[in-house]
Formats: sequence, structure tokens, C-alpha cells
Amino acid sequence: MDSLITAAALALASGDALGALNRVALREDAPALALRGIAMARLGDFVRAKALLRRAAGAFGPSEAVARARCIVAEAEIALASRDLRWPTKALDAARATLDKHGDRLNAAHARSLEIRRLLLIGQLDEAEQRLAALDPGPLPPASRAVYELIVAGLAMRRLQTKAARAALERAEHAARRAGIQELIAEIEQASRALTAPAARLISRGGEQLLQLADVEALLRSDAFVVDACRLTMRHGRVVVPLARRPVLFSLARSLAEAWPDDVPRGTLIAQAFRGKEADESHRARLRVEIGRLRQAMQPLAEVTATKAGFALLPIRAQEVVVLTQPIEDEHAAVLACLADGEAWSSSGLSLALGASQRTVQRALDELLVAGKVQAFGRGPARRWTCPLLPGFATTLLLPASLPSE
Repeated sequence: MDSLITAAALALASGDALGALNRVALREDAPALALRGIAMARLGDFVRAKALLRRAAGAFGPSEAVARARCIVAEAEIALASRDLRWPTKALDAARATLDKHGDRLNAAHARSLEIRRLLLIGQLDEAEQRLAALDPGPLPPASRAVYELIVAGLAMRRLQTKAARAALERAEHAARRAGIQELIAEIEQASRALTAPAARLISRGGEQLLQLADVEALLRSDAFVVDACRLTMRHGRVVVPLARRPVLFSLARSLAEAWPDDVPRGTLIAQAFRGKEADESHRARLRVEIGRLRQAMQPLAEVTATKAGFALLPIRAQEVVVLTQPIEDEHAAVLACLADGEAWSSSGLSLALGASQRTVQRALDELLVAGKVQAFGRGPARRWTCPLLPGFATTLLLPASLPSE
């Protein structure tokens, strides 16, 4: 490897993308193309970076399998940064296997970390945790160790383990400062702010208050009966009743919980659950049926009693009933929650992360764009979406249930 390539690689390792470009900008050989691609990615030009890396992978000879594998890993990292979550994971698996086979343990570990970060983004926490457990952080250099600790923190925050998340972020910051990469330090600082930003809103006895992540953790460990509008569940202690696929029942449960300890008139329940402006006899009959279903679903946690005006919620063991919801509620809260991480997402990436059809996600994005709540740039497959709003809210930590399927 010649001196200019070595110098460019060292510049990239220290976070100096412009310095790396200055050394190889006019060269067209495979190593220079690869370094130029990585530098352009560091500068935010993902489209050009991807094209350069693909050219580099094609330019390396048959005997340079490790170099080609590194290009594939770099391209996967670009896809992750641009929230293009449908990139071919099999190609990354093959590249990682090649790197392991040829003894490039550090880049193989980096490939594993990319796989885990993707799993974390699309909500597959159990699989992400299993793969993380198989990754030994001991031999990792400071920059890779910082990324590892970021993953640990991300998992802990999604699991509502704030103490573990804070400790992991402290270790990540220490490793990032040792590496001296400012972009990585900034990413860790942003993740740290999520621990103190409002993560949810509590509704109880007619009042509201914003909660930090630690407050949410404490609430879910308390003796309160919680109707969780972030995940569309009801819970008390370790007993959790999912209602994501039963929106009418969840709407009734939330209405009753918000009014607790008072009752809710039948007409109000009909309007909120069935969107009926006037309560006729058919609506009343349907309400009786759905209340019966709600009673059955709530059986381990609470009862629904009939009153003269309507219905009331009566917890069986809990002394308090609360509703937990997003800090800012919106019809398309799931999409906004993803976009609030500050990255530019593709619609296909949002579809994968939310478990919804791309058509459903695209319709939500179009409505949010008209309302001025999101921004779009690029065209066709390169089109990306960002959220200019929701400053200071840790909405991604409490992603709601998936969008309804069509």
C-alpha cells in the first residue's frame, strides 16, 4: 500500500474526511475509490459514497476478497446511516464470514455491530440482544468500543433500564473521546440527552404531566394499573394485556382510565370508540358487546361496572389508574417517532421498522408533509424523509405499535 493511501486511511481513522479526500481525490484505483467512498459518507453524501464503494468492490481483483468484503461492510454502514433498512443482509453476512476467515477480526466485529444496530432499529430486540452477547468487546479499538456501548445503551433504553443505559453511555463517551472522533462524540451526546428529555405523558385524575424515561420505568414497576397508549397495552405489575390488534377495546379502556374514578357516559364512549355522532340503538347494542369483550380481556386486572349514566373502571388490586401516552399525540405518531431521531429515513425503512405496508407508510408521510410536520428531499429510491419538529422529545424510546395493515 503506497504512502498516500496509508495517509488517507489514517486521516479517516481520526475522523478527518476532508484530509483523506485531499490525498486521493484524483485517483481511480480500487483502494482510492474505497477511501473516497468512506470519506464522502462521512461528509453526508451517501449517494456518491455508495457509488464509489461499488466501483471499488468491482475494481478489486479476485485475490482481494478481504478488500471487497470491507467495501460491502462500508456500504452496509451507509445504508444504515441513510435508514435504508432493506439492504441485503445476506451480502453483509457473507462479507463478515470472509473477514473472519481471513483473520480480520476487527472489521468482522464491525459487520456484526451493523447487523445488531439494524435489528435494534426495526425493533427485534431479542435477536439483537442474542447477537450482542456473542460479540466480545475486549479487543475492539476505542471507536468500535464506543459503537458497542451505544448499542448496549440503545437496548437498555428500549428495555426501560435507565441505570444500565446511563452506565453504557458513560463508557461510550470515554471510548469516543479516546478515539477523538467528533461525530461519534456528538452521537453519544444526543443519545444521552434522550435520558433527560420527556419520553411520555402521564394522564391521571384529569391532570397531565411529562415523564422522563426513568419516570416511565418507575411507573411501570409501581402498583398502578397502566393503560399504555405507547404500546397499546394494559398492565399491572407483570401482567400485560396486549390490545394492539383490538383498537375498539383499547379506545374504551383508555376512555375509562382517563375518567377514573368517575364513570363515562354511554354517548361519550360511543363517540370515541365508534366515531358515532349520535348514539342510536344499534350503537348501544354494539357498545354492550364491546364492553363484554373488554371485561373478558381485563379479567386479570380490572372490572368494568355499569352505572346509571354509563360505565366505570374498577381496578382489582391497583390503587391508582393512569394513562401513559406519547408526549405529543398524532394520528401518525409511529412515523413521527421514527423520524424524531434526526436521521433521514427512506419510506421502505419506515415500513420495515413499523411493520406496516409501504403504501400505508407513504400515505401517512404524504399527509404529514401537507401538514408541515415532515420534510422530504430527493426523488425516487433516493427520496428521504426527516422530521423538523418534536425538539427535545425522546419519542423513539417509546415507539407505539405498528400502523394498521391494509
